[in-house]
Amino acid sequence: MLKRIIYLFMIVAMPLLAFGDVTVNAQLKKGNEQYAKGQYKEAIATYQKIADDGHMSALVYFNLGNAYFKNNDVPSALLYYEKAHKLSPGDEDINFNIQFANQKTTDKVEAPTEFFITRWWHSFILRFSLTTLAVISVLLMITGFALLVVYRFTNSVGVKKASFYAALLIIFLGLGSMFTADRQQQYFDGHHGAIIFSNSVNVKSAPTPTAKNLFLIHDGTKVDVLDNNNGWMRVKLANGSEGWINASDAREI
Repeated sequence: MLKRIIYLFMIVAMPLLAFGDVTVNAQLKKGNEQYAKGQYKEAIATYQKIADDGHMSALVYFNLGNAYFKNNDVPSALLYYEKAHKLSPGDEDINFNIQFANQKTTDKVEAPTEFFITRWWHSFILRFSLTTLAVISVLLMITGFALLVVYRFTNSVGVKKASFYAALLIIFLGLGSMFTADRQQQYFDGHHGAIIFSNSVNVKSAPTPTAKNLFLIHDGTKVDVLDNNNGWMRVKLANGSEGWINASDAREI
């Protein structure tokens, strides 16, 4: 009975999934053609529709960021480059374009230099995307437990010994991959960012219009979101400066 249900599900679901991919690919191709012809506004509309339909893809976000950049909309470009970075943090093209677009922003916020071990650790956990780490984890765990099955049923002493130690090693690597994915997720949870979209924003000492102005930031600047309170957002810059801004002045990544 269970096998029949699974079979029926595959019959119903697979064509739908295939249709979805075909539709997205067709839209992506259309957007790429518009971009190649210099029709950046049309390309933005096409890529944006893919994103608005819930298709989260580093490629779509990256192309959307490129189209916005070519259309001289740096804050929107940075927003979608950062969205792409969250899905594919190790992608060199995405990271390069983030740095390049940041050169066009008014505020040049210098982050303090990280301790070398911290810098190495962040580089390590951000090397692969969560999807890649998930696939690696599943494949390693399946392979490891398959080797344990071999260990259980083989009569050869040599094969039994080799399969046992290989299984332990591969399962350990699988657990390590799962741990790395978990650390990466925690990293992005702890660095929930936003991009400033208003031309200039006074960062205040409290979530009220009459509070003291602390400093000024401009469109395109990235901030970490620490809190939300009745339409106000407590933000922190890379240099450690903190304060409150109106939530409508920024868009969360």
